Amino acid sequence: MQYAILGDLHSSVDDTKAVLRNIHENAENATILGLGDLYECKIGKKKAKDVSGIPLDEAAVYSNEFKQLLQFPSVRGNQEERIMKVTGSDMFLTLPEFIEIEGAELIHGHQFKWSSDWKPFLEQIEAPIVFFGHSHSAAFYRKGNKKDFQYGQPIQLKKKKYGVNVGSVIENREWCLYDSNEQTITFMKAYK
Repeated sequence: MQYAILGDLHSSVDDTKAVLRNIHENAENATILGLGDLYECKIGKKKAKDVSGIPLDEAAVYSNEFKQLLQFPSVRGNQEERIMKVTGSDMFLTLPEFIEIEGAELIHGHQFKWSSDWKPFLEQIEAPIVFFGHSHSAAFYRKGNKKDFQYGQPIQLKKKKYGVNVGSVIENREWCLYDSNEQTITFMKAYK
């Protein structure tokens, strides 16, 4: 089965439309799954600690046009958690913290510990493949080491453990195609 995995949309209508169009052109039958940070919270992390009850339109970039693009399941990211905190709403509680698919786990990534140069510590993940986002930087990890990849070139997976940061939809228009039958991942990009 094919999965088109995308994350870190941050309410960007244009970038999301471009990526969804690219998915349709390259993997029309793939199941689309999200890695969270679908929406952009307007309240910073520090200020969010001290506020609540803020109206949604002041707390987040939230439009019906964007909401209509989100026709796929997704995990919850830190932006959704912050929006719930500052509004006092539980509107994103239905989004799970992680999703399991064939041989892989999807999680936003804010739950990991990260090094100062944005390298995730993935040791606590038990799944053979973990797809994540959060840093907005596409990367492929094996045994904690970053490996090279080329957009559009499938990477054959072996029976080992991998970390796959799919990158971000916002600004970078990145996503990842996972073929569970062929055991490949392909980093993809909708070029501007």
